[in-house]
Amino acid sequence: MNDSNTARTRGGLRWGPFTLRIPFVHARWYWSEGLQGTMVAAATGLALVPVMMGYFGLSFEQAVAASFIHSILISSAVFVFGEPYAPGWITPALPLVLTFVIGGFESPHDRFQAMTALSLDFALIVVLLGITGLGTRFMQWLPPALKGGIILGAAIAALKRVFVDDADKYLLAQPISTTLACAVCLLLAFSLPLQRLRETNKAVGLLAALGLLPGFLLAAVIGPLVGEIDYDIQWGFLLPPVGEVWAIASPWAIGWPDAALMLKCLPLALVAYIILFGDLVTGNEVLRQAADNRPDDPPDINPSRSHLSVGIRNALMAISAPFFPTQGSLWTGVHVIVVQRWKRGGEAMDHLFSGLGSYYVMCLPFMFFLLPMLTGLKPLMGIALSLTLVLTGFACAYVAMAIPRDATERGVVLLTGMALALFEPWQGLLIGVIATLTLVGLNPPLGDAAAAKSGDTS
Repeated sequence: MNDSNTARTRGGLRWGPFTLRIPFVHARWYWSEGLQGTMVAAATGLALVPVMMGYFGLSFEQAVAASFIHSILISSAVFVFGEPYAPGWITPALPLVLTFVIGGFESPHDRFQAMTALSLDFALIVVLLGITGLGTRFMQWLPPALKGGIILGAAIAALKRVFVDDADKYLLAQPISTTLACAVCLLLAFSLPLQRLRETNKAVGLLAALGLLPGFLLAAVIGPLVGEIDYDIQWGFLLPPVGEVWAIASPWAIGWPDAALMLKCLPLALVAYIILFGDLVTGNEVLRQAADNRPDDPPDINPSRSHLSVGIRNALMAISAPFFPTQGSLWTGVHVIVVQRWKRGGEAMDHLFSGLGSYYVMCLPFMFFLLPMLTGLKPLMGIALSLTLVLTGFACAYVAMAIPRDATERGVVLLTGMALALFEPWQGLLIGVIATLTLVGLNPPLGDAAAAKSGDTS
């Protein structure tokens, strides 16, 4: 790409602390990321359709319409707000939210009101921290050992979800297909021998550039052959009934949650913020570790802006199609895939936002209108979710392990990570804070300036 085109794709329209980027104008199209986003992102985004149908009274078409709204809001993080992360759900909070909402409320009406209350509480917390700048100060203050522990906790929780807690729903339901998809994607994304081989072998380089797609497609082909997948593809187009979702779920139509419900949901919203904070730390660490390879395209990391972006998106979701926690800051697996290619240089990816924009199909989720794609992806939703969680776990683990600077910090990272994965989030965080203060302290090791730098996420 020539210099003028490169400058054009790196531009954008500033509005307040945000940057608006017009698809195909301020972001170049990359077909490898686009194909991955069309298949994997769509299947993962649709993974909540069975939940919305079974527990919230939506039809298949209405559940797809709700996912369509969530997808638009998620992709706006890149195009409307200028966030340098691959956005996604606050995934570790999802089982906590479903337990709270489904177990505590009987009717779909009450469950949607609870989702509205959670989303509004969370939006208020995040926006306040963003406006005051306390979120930025907190992230800058965070000691490396505690930072690594939070990230490792997300890794353990993600892997535990696939291999222990929900193994019967994911891994054991489609064991061969899921194992193949995860193994191939891990090899292509992280294998050091393959990374060396793709420098000399164009075929391997092309395959690796496809990221999550080869493993996902392999599972889609092998699944029917081993009896784990049964396709029922329907033809035609679907116009997502957004108006019907509004009438069933929006507080403008069904009523606003009262103060008692807002207060009841507040503790869980605070727990979700702790998890969001861990995602922001992880996203910044992934970018920081890759940024040295791209001095020509420095990532614009701004925690206050990130807080405002997440808060606004959650507020918009709360008044349109409330389903917490689908509006987070980071899809770790995808973020790592895009950043891994971006850090290889301008020839591989001219601009970080081009890769992110292509993965989110330039903010145009056309797949929600194509009935053959929707019905074809339906049996792959569990595989896509498992793949996301496994890659999230591996990526968080390798980022977390690079942060501690001595043996004591490594021990604190492990202790904090296990506590966050096994106990309530606030309990795990309390254990991590106490372990950091008593075993490491707040000051970096003397004479280790390079290591001290690893604690700076600003």
